[in-house]
Amino acid sequence: MTNIVEVHDLRKQYGEFEAVKGLNFVINRGEIFGFLGPNGAGKTTTISMLSTLLPPTGGAATVCSFDLVRQPGEIKKRIGLVPQELALYPTLSARDNLEFFGSIYGLRGKELRERVNWTLELVGLADRAKDRIDQYSGGMKRRINIAAGLLHRPEILFLDEPTVGVDPQSRNHIFDNVERLNKEGLTILYTTHYMEEAERLCDRVAIVDQGRIIALDTPKALIDSLGGGIIHLGVNGKGEAVAEQARLLAAVKSIRRLDGMVEIETRRAQEALVGVLEVANRLDANVTSLEILKPNLETVFLHLTGKTLRD
Repeated sequence: MTNIVEVHDLRKQYGEFEAVKGLNFVINRGEIFGFLGPNGAGKTTTISMLSTLLPPTGGAATVCSFDLVRQPGEIKKRIGLVPQELALYPTLSARDNLEFFGSIYGLRGKELRERVNWTLELVGLADRAKDRIDQYSGGMKRRINIAAGLLHRPEILFLDEPTVGVDPQSRNHIFDNVERLNKEGLTILYTTHYMEEAERLCDRVAIVDQGRIIALDTPKALIDSLGGGIIHLGVNGKGEAVAEQARLLAAVKSIRRLDGMVEIETRRAQEALVGVLEVANRLDANVTSLEILKPNLETVFLHLTGKTLRD
């Protein structure tokens, strides 16, 4: 399996603020690679650099074997970019938009018509092709935005938060399209702050926070790293004593104090829960709250960052 993207110590700085802080990763040809994290984590900035819209401050990268800084023109021919912000002309029809963007990519005549028709069918909007974009719902606009990024048969498609603000039907349609395109061989870089999307779609994911990659693996491996899940226990007054004794339980993997509570990483959640509550009882500790987080990507994120997801 060959790498279609290689990133080495990639950085982007705006004045004193460093938005991207030395990223290192590769994307294999033919995979769906997820870039996960809250808004402001550096996902869009990274995609903007890889698609040559923003120059990096430091580091290096290749896309489709071409250098990011020295060969941006070659990269642009081979990538499809679907930005977070809609890149459409609202007073033109969907077909007119796609024909315009196709002509920018050098498509003409029969080839252009065939590609426009194919993308309209793919996103389920062939019957609305003559309608103006400003008559479309938010989800329909997102789908046409994706169609525009596919007209020239890119080798890799960058999808930046493609389901933000869309209706459930359009969201599922986008998922189906992503899966279909990938089965046909298209490599996809998919950014999102919805963890369940990455769990469904991605072969591997990088969890990004504050400009850094804090974890990178398959969704299954990241979830398995949590063992039996996480317990958050709020305790008044005796949290340290509860934590010290709970560490000795066989079903407990690790414990740390977090935001006024005890966070317990478990090997077996139910067994650990019974044991921890017995410890709290024995110490006459006042349990004020209890939360059990089942193993999933959101739980992994919360465990790694120690904070809630930011919108």
